[in-house]
Amino acid sequence: MRLTASADLSRWIPVTDSLGFRGRRHRKAALRMLLGQANQALGRGEKQGSRVGAWMMSQAAPMMMRRFDGRVLAWTWKAEPDLVVALATVQELTPQVRIARATRPIEYDDTESFATPLGVGEKLVIATPSDPASSPFASYSWDTGTHLVTLNAICSDRERFGALIPALDDLARSIRIADDLAGGETPDVLRIDPA
Repeated sequence: MRLTASADLSRWIPVTDSLGFRGRRHRKAALRMLLGQANQALGRGEKQGSRVGAWMMSQAAPMMMRRFDGRVLAWTWKAEPDLVVALATVQELTPQVRIARATRPIEYDDTESFATPLGVGEKLVIATPSDPASSPFASYSWDTGTHLVTLNAICSDRERFGALIPALDDLARSIRIADDLAGGETPDVLRIDPA
C-alpha cells in the first residue's frame, strides 16, 4: 500500500521527492530541528555535530524516501522549515502494532474523531506536553482494517503550534491511498468516497 497527498504547496515543501539540490535547504532544516528535539528530549543541548549530522542525513534522506516507495511522505513548513515537520506513514496492522497502540500512555486517550476521504480516523493534539523538554505534536491515524495510516507533526515552537493546526488538518485531509490500477481497468471502476 502506498500513500499520495495533495499538500498545499504555498504552505508545505515536500521532502519526499526532493532529490539533489532541490529542497536541500528544507531537508537540512527539518532534520536539524528533529535532531535538536531528540537531543533536548535526551537532556543534551544541541551538539556541535548536529549540523554535520543533519547535512549527512539530508543527503541520504531522498534516497531512503525513494526506497520507501510511497509508504513514507514528509513535508516541512515552507516559510520556516525548522518550525514544523510532518511525516505520513503506512504500515501493516500486525498484532504487534495493535498491541503497541493499545499500550500507549493515557494522554493518548484524548483523541477526537477526524473525518477524511480515508474514513473517520483519530486526531490527537498535545500542545503542552507534560515533559518540558518535549515538543508539541499532532497525530492523525486511520485504521483501514489491514493497514494503519498515520500523520505525525512535531513543532519546535510551543507558542505558535496552535496556529498551525488548521494547516495540519488540511494536510491530513489531502492524504490518500494510491491505487495500483492498470490503465485498462480505470474506465470500469467506480470510486465511492468512504466518508
